[in-house]
Amino acid sequence: MKTALITGASGGIGLELARLFARDQYNLILVARRGDRLEEIKKELMTRHNIQVHLICKDLAAIDAAEDVFEVIINQKLDVDFLVNNAGLGDYGFFYKSDWRKTAQMIQLNIVTLTQLTRLFLPRLIAQKEGWILNVASTASFLPGPLMSVYYATKAYVLSFSAALSNELQGSGVKVSILCPGPTASGFQEAAQMSKSRLNKMKVMFPAKAVARYGYQSLFRGKLVAIPGFLNKMIPLLVRLLPRKMITTMIRNISAE
Repeated sequence: MKTALITGASGGIGLELARLFARDQYNLILVARRGDRLEEIKKELMTRHNIQVHLICKDLAAIDAAEDVFEVIINQKLDVDFLVNNAGLGDYGFFYKSDWRKTAQMIQLNIVTLTQLTRLFLPRLIAQKEGWILNVASTASFLPGPLMSVYYATKAYVLSFSAALSNELQGSGVKVSILCPGPTASGFQEAAQMSKSRLNKMKVMFPAKAVARYGYQSLFRGKLVAIPGFLNKMIPLLVRLLPRKMITTMIRNISAE
């Protein structure tokens, strides 16, 4: 049986992806900070699907987190066939008022840990001549994002890095897919302190289950960029057609209180 490593698996899109992999009889390695929640999920998935579920309780925003996760997997002699970099962090408000510690954690988690986990596991996937990498970005990847400037920028990195990586891996047997959801009901908004944002109040969020299912299906279909929802699919087109200043102003108006 193949094994999927999923970060940020204690809720939202990560949890729903874990349920999809489990349903299809893949073993799991789940990584998140909330050990108690991971134990509940492990019990649910093992009981329902009769698979193996390994847990790694880790704050992936920590500097050495990626190496620690890799070391645990090597020491336990676990194989990884699917690497799902789902864990992410956001923050809302003017950049000059931001808490630098949280901003640094966001960059570490959204960019550094994702990149380092990919670098650590990729040689093993290439050696197997088969593997899958699913990096969770966002429709924010295509846009400048006033009031969430660093978050939007980190997701732009994920999109650019993953697209380039996919090209490098042609012929290796390793496939890369980038999931770019729009606003999703996943608990992200609360963690990012977005309760006062107009975007949060618009109640246009996709269910995490639907987003995960779309990303999961796109991964197996070999789709590079997966954007769930018709209106979300229009965003890259609008960015190409409209002036950047206009796009930035639009995002500012949508994101404001």
